[in-house]
Amino acid sequence: MRKVWVVGGAAVGLGLSFVMLLIIGVYLVAGNIVNGVGAGSVGLAKGAVPSAYQALVRKWGNLCTAINPALLAAQLYQESGWDPDVVSSADARGIAQFIPSTWATHGVDGDGDGDRDIWDPNDAIPSAASYDCDLAKYVKTVPGDVTNNMLAAYNAGPDRVIRAGGVPAISETQNYVKTIRTLEKSFAAPVSRVDPSKQAAGAIYYAQKKLGTPYLWGGNGTAEQGGRFDCSGLTKAAYESVGITLPRVANDQYNAGPHPARSELLPGDLVFFSTDLGNSRAIHHVGIYVGGGYMIDAPYTGAVIRFDPIDTAEYFGATRVTEDGAKALPTTV
Repeated sequence: MRKVWVVGGAAVGLGLSFVMLLIIGVYLVAGNIVNGVGAGSVGLAKGAVPSAYQALVRKWGNLCTAINPALLAAQLYQESGWDPDVVSSADARGIAQFIPSTWATHGVDGDGDGDRDIWDPNDAIPSAASYDCDLAKYVKTVPGDVTNNMLAAYNAGPDRVIRAGGVPAISETQNYVKTIRTLEKSFAAPVSRVDPSKQAAGAIYYAQKKLGTPYLWGGNGTAEQGGRFDCSGLTKAAYESVGITLPRVANDQYNAGPHPARSELLPGDLVFFSTDLGNSRAIHHVGIYVGGGYMIDAPYTGAVIRFDPIDTAEYFGATRVTEDGAKALPTTV
């Protein structure tokens, strides 16, 4: 499927030297790039929201100034992983995970078809945005960041926020606010250069030591598996070696940080591939970018971990992994 760039021991040796130069380059570039993910951006990162819901999230994510499309997307992803049929143990239902009693008072007929269907994303997504904006109105006189206060009200109730004069000192609520604001950066289209990853060099160093290792579907590199990996098993292990825990599968790893443009890729970025370029949930392959248009990846059964070009018809986009971004991801989506 993909052309092999480096084959054989001598070529791999040259490749390792190439990678080491790139690792040094990560540190040099890091000193020259400033500005992180654009604060206040309401654009959505390419493909981060499934195409079926993009228009809804863009429209309703601008319902009031307390929210934006990236924030709304972060909430929906955190709640349901974009599954419109999911039911939680607390009987929260649908893509926005409304409890029926809350839906009864805050569900809206978003598509104007005459009913309010908790299972229909055309109603549930507008209702999630409307509920956020209602909460923002309840706490609008509370000091502090209005969006943080709104999220705290979503988690703990507006009365707790009003009494506390801001985000209350409840660890669950504080963690919820931090999680959604961090995930917001993963769903937002950056408006300026994305800060380099401090852990990129270590992740590359780990991956390049695995060059030549045979691929194994579901491989995590354990002794029982002969130290073999599949694509996302390799990227997970590479970042775990520098203290960052990623989800196991590629399409969830896409949400572990902001998304640099193709022209702004740096060594250590994760690069993703999909048969549906409008939907991150369809991602089926991931590698670690090393520069020069190439990545280290575990391609498929019968191949070995190697260098491959990233510029194929299925190139989807990239993620600059951050520790906070990885921690913010839900454990099940």
